[in-house]
Amino acid sequence: MSENTFDKVVVHPLVLLSVVDHFKRSKQAPQKRVVGCLLTEGPPEKTLHITNSFAVPFDEKLEKPDVWFIDHNFLETMFEMHKKVNAKERIVGWYSTGPSIRKSDLDIHEIFRKYTQDPAFVIINVHQGDGALGIPVKSFRSIEEVKKDGQESKRTFKHCPSEVGAFEAEEVGVEHLLRDIKDTTVNNLTTSIGSKISALKGFNERLNEMSKYLQDVLAGKLQPNHLIISNIQDIFNIGLNLDTNNLNSQISITNNDMTLTIYLSSMVRSVIALHDLIENKIQNREIEKRLRMESYKKTQKREEEKLKQSKENNKN
Repeated sequence: MSENTFDKVVVHPLVLLSVVDHFKRSKQAPQKRVVGCLLTEGPPEKTLHITNSFAVPFDEKLEKPDVWFIDHNFLETMFEMHKKVNAKERIVGWYSTGPSIRKSDLDIHEIFRKYTQDPAFVIINVHQGDGALGIPVKSFRSIEEVKKDGQESKRTFKHCPSEVGAFEAEEVGVEHLLRDIKDTTVNNLTTSIGSKISALKGFNERLNEMSKYLQDVLAGKLQPNHLIISNIQDIFNIGLNLDTNNLNSQISITNNDMTLTIYLSSMVRSVIALHDLIENKIQNREIEKRLRMESYKKTQKREEEKLKQSKENNKN
């Protein structure tokens, strides 16, 4: 059993593609999910890089959450095959398409504790649409929860920071993949504005989360966490002061410069289009003139041949 202690999870693109392919091939109903094994390379680190994965046969009854099945033999056989290809790979946890934690997940998590001391549980939401905010990845680890009232302790899931990352070689592959699926009919300005709108929506959602947390603390629903409150204070301290006249003036100047650039670009594009139109008109006139000259020469040649033939007939 390998040791695996981590504070942060980084999911690589190959894993995301493999999970989506697993879900699509399984042809599961939207409310059902698929499960698989997560792999990594190298020694244990505080930041866990999940670089590979494979599917594991899994089934469960939605009406009976305690009834589920996972194929241990298949998991071990597939891992041995992966080891033959890459001996450095080791099991670091498992994934589920969720989209949330279910009652049987702790029991499944205990199975993977046989292969690694501290497995990671990653929920990859394959149902998340283009307009959704944030990344479709949530990571958890299990910890021992000690009861204050003397009751028996039990394991529970603790959320871990997660992100989507890639090594240099993976970034090149992702760029080529995005280049193939990029919509060429959408210009850069539209893409830029869409990205800014998504960023503002995400920012607004985070502000609402912070506001709800502070309101729950004031209402006594949650215990105050000084680390969280300190982070919130730091976020607002480094934010821009939108009430100053100088900032408003700078924003107006920047906006006017961008608008002027867009206007000049449109004017240049229009002038170039008119220039191409005139050039096309001149070329068409030249072609028509050349065709008329060729037609006139052919007509003159036919007339000369007829006249010559007529003279020869008269002589005969």
